[in-house]
Amino acid sequence: MPRPRPRLQGWPAAAAIAALALVPLAASSYYLHLLTLTFVYGIMAMSLDLLVGYTGLSSLGHAAYFGVAGYTVGVLSTRFGLGFWPTAALAVLAAVATAALFGLLAIRAAGAYFLIITLALGQIIWGLAYRWVSVTGGDNGLRGIPRPALGWGIHLGQIHAFYYFALAVTAAAAGAMYLLTVSPFGLALRGIRESESRMRVLGYDVWLHKYLVFVIAGAFCGVGGTVYAFYNGFVSPTDVSLVASANALLMVILGGTGTLFGSVVGSALLVFLQNLLSGITQRWLTVLGAILVLAVIYAPAGIVGAGQVLARRLGTPPRGHAVAAPTAGPNGVGGS
Repeated sequence: MPRPRPRLQGWPAAAAIAALALVPLAASSYYLHLLTLTFVYGIMAMSLDLLVGYTGLSSLGHAAYFGVAGYTVGVLSTRFGLGFWPTAALAVLAAVATAALFGLLAIRAAGAYFLIITLALGQIIWGLAYRWVSVTGGDNGLRGIPRPALGWGIHLGQIHAFYYFALAVTAAAAGAMYLLTVSPFGLALRGIRESESRMRVLGYDVWLHKYLVFVIAGAFCGVGGTVYAFYNGFVSPTDVSLVASANALLMVILGGTGTLFGSVVGSALLVFLQNLLSGITQRWLTVLGAILVLAVIYAPAGIVGAGQVLARRLGTPPRGHAVAAPTAGPNGVGGS
């Protein structure tokens, strides 16, 4: 089967990145702050979409890897004075190790059982963050994480510098995840989402594919958690809570499952709505909840998904790649 060509989504993504690169020329520090958070949470949401949209695995514990990376940054930078690059590498490795362990426990389950297991595993990390006071600071969290120096005279102390850094990391992560989704491995994941039994008949190792994408998603989520910790300067149990995992899932749904880049759109919508409504009314959570419910009811495909549906109705091919299960023998991981 011919592989989808990345150029189909290349120019819109490049145009979006170019536009975002110009934002600091006109926007205030407040909006740069919101956009930086959008990028950080967008990485987490895109990594979750690898599970939800491309593999059919809905998780409610995804913030665990985000928080593990963030706490690793906090401990290594504040207590050991480690530099940016080794700290970032070890933080992502910590997230990968956590995902690798949790994947062994969760992947054999499916559907609601998988959701419940990931929820329980995520709560274990939250419990450690809350109770292991000597390491995590407990409810007070870890404060004083310094903005890093990247070397070559680049320091991320100013919001403009960190904005461009977060944009670059998000673009790189999005590009890497997109290439993964259009690879033979990514096509196999789509086939697994549509019919696990069919993929087994074709000779694919379904468990191994699901386990690998689970770990890969944890790694990218760890990247987001690393950037967040350096930007925010503070991590707490809130960052690994059920609410954080649910927010990530909402971002994926709002943007459109299986669209990848839609997760960043969902992240922007949630971040900006939260900040807008919290400044208008004390009952902003109620209003936000109502808006999200209406969005899910009337745009179940998400914002990007709705755009693709509209493009089809207008007779214009949507900016995406075909979703089809492999019909020949496997070329990817676990094939015979």
